[in-house]
Amino acid sequence: MHRRKLLAGAAAGAAMLASPTIGQPVRDRTLRMVPQANLTALDPIWTTASVTTGHGYAVFDTLYGLDSQLRPQPQMAEGHEVSPDGLTWRIKLREGLKFHDGERVRAADCVASLRRWSQRDSFGQTLARSVDAWEAADDRIIRIRLKTPFAPLLDAIAKPASMVAFMMPERLARTDGNTQVTEVVGSGPFRFLDKEFVSGSRVVYARFGDYVPRTEPADFMSGGKQAFFDRIEWQIIPDPSTAASALRNGEVDWWEFAHPDLLPLLTRDRNIKVSQIDELGFLSILRFNSLVPPFNNPGLRAAVLSAVDQSDYMRAVNGDNVRWRPCAAMFPCGVPFVKELGSGLMNQPRDLNRAKEAVRRAGYGGERVVVINPADFPSIAPLGEVTADLLKKLGFNVDLQQMDWGTLGQRRTSRAPVEEGGWNIFHTWTTSVSISNPALNYYIRGQGKDGWFGWYENAGIERVTNAWTQATTDAEKQAAFDEIQKEAFQTAPIVPLGQYYPATAHRAHLTGRISSTNALPWNIRRA
Repeated sequence: MHRRKLLAGAAAGAAMLASPTIGQPVRDRTLRMVPQANLTALDPIWTTASVTTGHGYAVFDTLYGLDSQLRPQPQMAEGHEVSPDGLTWRIKLREGLKFHDGERVRAADCVASLRRWSQRDSFGQTLARSVDAWEAADDRIIRIRLKTPFAPLLDAIAKPASMVAFMMPERLARTDGNTQVTEVVGSGPFRFLDKEFVSGSRVVYARFGDYVPRTEPADFMSGGKQAFFDRIEWQIIPDPSTAASALRNGEVDWWEFAHPDLLPLLTRDRNIKVSQIDELGFLSILRFNSLVPPFNNPGLRAAVLSAVDQSDYMRAVNGDNVRWRPCAAMFPCGVPFVKELGSGLMNQPRDLNRAKEAVRRAGYGGERVVVINPADFPSIAPLGEVTADLLKKLGFNVDLQQMDWGTLGQRRTSRAPVEEGGWNIFHTWTTSVSISNPALNYYIRGQGKDGWFGWYENAGIERVTNAWTQATTDAEKQAAFDEIQKEAFQTAPIVPLGQYYPATAHRAHLTGRISSTNALPWNIRRA
């Protein structure tokens, strides 16, 4: 749904609240929340979908977590030791850790979880190339033997988004990383109630009585994960007007991503608190499928990049109510070592005739271009509509296919030609913190068929990324960032569409929300 079509339905929103899962009084020990999207994939190692990461934080826990200064701190771990040569890491588990099925957490569970995560995650894959063996020295000691030193090891296993290194039982973690785990058993502060899960309607979690939080205060993804609610219910409400009405009427407590058009209405309500989700913001992108025609041709990808005006995309999603900025970089702007090296290309006056000529010179042959687009995801759907319009102006044969986000999440895994159900372009966003260095930035990693959807391959970017993991000086790190960006702008695995800072909204009596790009279920409580 386009942003500007939403307000027409606002008056009818209250009439749609008759659903029995919404129209019940909120109990003091139950937190009801409208998540950013419908939850369809339950395995946070299988997908980078942010809504699944949020689900993961309720159910699973991590060995280390980043604090608000982005420093790794022990979480499930009691601590670690590193050998003098940097080749052996020993991580010791805290006592008393249990899974939701009653089994205690063992080093063998964590070893299997790390091994599976490292098959899927871009930073994990980089780490795995340096690993000689993942081992359980005993039930509480995880031993990682390296072939070469890997200084950012803790940064890798503490990464806060997009395939987080969540720990699960060994019997589940032995599942191949390309196969989705459907049984949800973690050791985090909440249990997933599978019998109450109805995709498209609701997701329910219950407080895990045997969870032992750390004693330190909660600090971003680290510290004590105190659960102050007995039950958390996610209510899936795709219509923004209905979600806003439910929040104002007290039928839900929290709307994870408040829609920009409705922010003025919510801000005026003294019973609602509206705040920026986090400090670093989100980066929206257009992703090409580099495996199939026509965008297996880097010249065509570069031609499209040269025609993009980021303001078209940002205004379509955010209107005038959410702060945004152009960002002519392949990393988030404002992050250390990130220069806007694409400014000469992206900030010049747009010339569609010149871009059309670039498309012609690159050899476009009239192939159908399938743009898959999630109509039920307000912060993504307008991006696809803007791209479809732009591609038509450039002479492409465009097929804009609307679907729900869950279907798109499945569809984008297909490597088939478009004639057999494949795709050419999709759009998404990610949190800035999740792509803030070369190893993390799966958008532009050149891992090919082992990489992220779109399967961009670039051995040069991978070589420089490996060099970045060994860098010891700021000059070396800066050189790696710059070289990667220059190559990415030449070959265009993505088109950056702008950086923005959306808002979350909750009932004013809720306190303790942790500023994060996911709606974290710990520390929040009723005043």
